[in-house]
Amino acid sequence: MHNRDKLYINGTWVAPHGTGVIDVFSSADESVMGRIPEGDAVDMERAIEAAHAAFPAWSQTSVEDRAGALRRVSEQLGARSAELAEMIALETGMPLRLSQMIQVGMPVFNLNVFANAITELPLEETVGNSLVVREPIGVVGCITPWNYPLHQIIAKVGPAMAAGCTVVLKPSEVAPLDAFVLAEAIDAAGIPKGVFNLVTGYGPVVGEVMSAHPLVDMISFTGSTAAGRRVTQRAAETIKRVALELGGKSANVILDDADFATAIPNGVQAAYLNSGQTCSALTRMLVPKARRDEAVALAKQTVEAMNLCDPLSGNSGLGPLASAAQRDRVRGFIRKGIEEGATLVTGGAEAPEGFDKGYYVKPTVFADVTNAMTIGREEIFGPVLSILCYDDEEDAIRIANDSVYGLSGGVWSSDPERAQRVARRLRTGQVFINGGNFNLQAPFGGYKQSGNGREMGRHGLEEFFETKAMQL
Repeated sequence: MHNRDKLYINGTWVAPHGTGVIDVFSSADESVMGRIPEGDAVDMERAIEAAHAAFPAWSQTSVEDRAGALRRVSEQLGARSAELAEMIALETGMPLRLSQMIQVGMPVFNLNVFANAITELPLEETVGNSLVVREPIGVVGCITPWNYPLHQIIAKVGPAMAAGCTVVLKPSEVAPLDAFVLAEAIDAAGIPKGVFNLVTGYGPVVGEVMSAHPLVDMISFTGSTAAGRRVTQRAAETIKRVALELGGKSANVILDDADFATAIPNGVQAAYLNSGQTCSALTRMLVPKARRDEAVALAKQTVEAMNLCDPLSGNSGLGPLASAAQRDRVRGFIRKGIEEGATLVTGGAEAPEGFDKGYYVKPTVFADVTNAMTIGREEIFGPVLSILCYDDEEDAIRIANDSVYGLSGGVWSSDPERAQRVARRLRTGQVFINGGNFNLQAPFGGYKQSGNGREMGRHGLEEFFETKAMQL
């Protein structure tokens, strides 16, 4: 059991003012794997005040000192990588081997990316008779999700601290345990008190206080579009900056000259990473009408070769979803797809055989989906792939862009120039061309209702600065 009874505020583990306790459940067998404090408004107020008091001194430290601090935190987390990987595998359902690489390896690496970026980013320039300088924005409130918990925390906390900001973190109550390990790593790394503060609890309580608080200068939020809308509304009361990384319904455009034997299996994997619990998952596969049957057969073959697995078993395959609520939500979408007339190729809403415990969902493929259907428009966040057909290249682009979201996308073609031409016309923040690898140093974020602002690398670091012009 991973039981925690204190919050990390002003460099100290303190008893919470809130008296409630939140259970954390194992995705594999639904048992309680830990308990955390249910912080309240008083706890959040204390954390914000601590961050506000720490900001003047931290903001004046050298970039070399801040880079060194991040590297020390990275070393501390790296030393606990095995513990973190197992913990997050059980919280989220991601199989352990992938959890080691993605849920832990990437954030540990990312801290060093931000450490390097702050030493390389020009913080001042001369423009005519003005000296233009970048200065840290102030106190940053970070609200993070459960699907990639440590990764998304580091994508916010890392650049904020590197920029000279102080931080208050509210992690998801579904997968919060890694945040306590991070607080211990920060404490062991000797980060000054108040620079990082951790308050756990529910969004409608502590998140509301953070979003509206006048001493918070910026909110960085990752989560649902609905919750992001609420954060923005509360933040508007004090005109604070808001960076949002929200939902997606990303299209994977398989052009008619693509190698289907490679593109279709790759596309299935791009939809199912982390059992589909990925905001940038390529969940709409667009194929030419003339090759519909070939694409459907390849997708069916790929998915039916997959196995469900316990995340700690060491087997390759798909793990469970992160919570009972998410499992039930995804199964509801599958039933909706059938009701609205999509062709069920494989999978379904029934509980998978042999998995009486755990939040498992059958990997599912639908064909003959249109953007008028619920499963063609709404983010499902589970192992559900929708195959849509198009007439020609222009029609494919139209269908891909017919979405309120614009987070990611994919294009496959045997002609690299054609693939890039189509990619440039997709209204999304990222496009994977012929299965290109995810790049931690490239900007990540969305168009339209997928959010605003960017995370990762230099572009993510730049979000946490104000710009001042001094006329000389």
